[in-house]
Amino acid sequence: MSSRLLTQIGELIATPSVSSVRPEFDMGNRDVIDRLATWLDDEGFAVEVMEVDAHGGGPKANLIATRGRGPGGLVLAGHTDTVPFDEGKWSSDPFRATERDGKLYGLGTSDMKSFLAIAIEAARRTRDLPQHAPLTILATADEECGMSGARALLAAQKPGGSCAVIGEPTGLRPVRMHKGVSMEFLRLLGRSGHSSDPSLGASALEGMRRAMNAMVAVREQLEASHRRDDLKPPTTTMNLGNIHGGDNPNRICAHCELQFDLRVLPGMDDAIVRRDLHAAIRHAIAGLGLTMEAGPLHDPIPPFETPASAAIVRAAEELTGHAAGAVSFGTEAPFLSKLGLDTIVLGPGDIDVAHQPDEFLALDRIEPCIDLLTKLIAKLCGGPS
Repeated sequence: MSSRLLTQIGELIATPSVSSVRPEFDMGNRDVIDRLATWLDDEGFAVEVMEVDAHGGGPKANLIATRGRGPGGLVLAGHTDTVPFDEGKWSSDPFRATERDGKLYGLGTSDMKSFLAIAIEAARRTRDLPQHAPLTILATADEECGMSGARALLAAQKPGGSCAVIGEPTGLRPVRMHKGVSMEFLRLLGRSGHSSDPSLGASALEGMRRAMNAMVAVREQLEASHRRDDLKPPTTTMNLGNIHGGDNPNRICAHCELQFDLRVLPGMDDAIVRRDLHAAIRHAIAGLGLTMEAGPLHDPIPPFETPASAAIVRAAEELTGHAAGAVSFGTEAPFLSKLGLDTIVLGPGDIDVAHQPDEFLALDRIEPCIDLLTKLIAKLCGGPS
């Protein structure tokens, strides 16, 4: 493992780029993008920086760096932002890459700044390879709270290519599918009144009780009618996450809001599921004198699936010795898929240590990841022109 690679990982970790829905925590990512752009320019890549319109604490951008020309090609992709960190709960500085017990600790080591430096190292080791197709290194903004970077790429129809690897933490096991992710709200508005006489008002809380019964019935129907045993759990999930309503026990509740999480299977249309769910709720509360408002708390992440027969899936399975599987977390993969890229998720980190204090990347995963990426580059970009 080169000292230059560890230095570059360390520089990425030392450059804060937190994404958060809370403005006081949110940061821009331009310092990370500019650092990557300099490194890739030095490696002979054609570099494009794409400004991203994302509300937050600083300027945000995507980076598209390409070596070689022609049809097809491979995209190595990663996001540049991290989640916020728990101050005072880390054993070492989260913004310093610290080696300890065969592990590299720091915010973004596993999820997933290290992958971008590893991808550049793999590109460096294949720079003398004759290319028949382009290699692109893609770095995105704002994946952790809204995926505005990936959405901007889709709107611009960039980048080109035939296949992509997203280096999210999968323990170097290929992933070809995950569920969609949508966080939703349901708001019922009624009429307050004295609790001694229910006819004086319209209880939003009573309506929410009926609505939740209807939602559970829809969930059970989805569980019975749609199943994918290659996913865990194998059915669509609906988590009723939090609820707030009313202000006093002797007043009829005039306002109640439920927030819930909906994760649909690949192949399902989340918009249709939400439409049918809303229809069931309206039917359940009909005649109660309530007004209903419902919608997403953020733009939904669609479900994702790349066919098992895709060249990138077969190549990754052959090189890793593992069958491509599924994960339960969302990624930028569905957006790259909509760009026409056969996409897999495959990276050296572990999701079990992401988003928590003392996040780390096992040092013995780095060289195998570089070796895997160099072989993928040779297979999908190299060879006779």
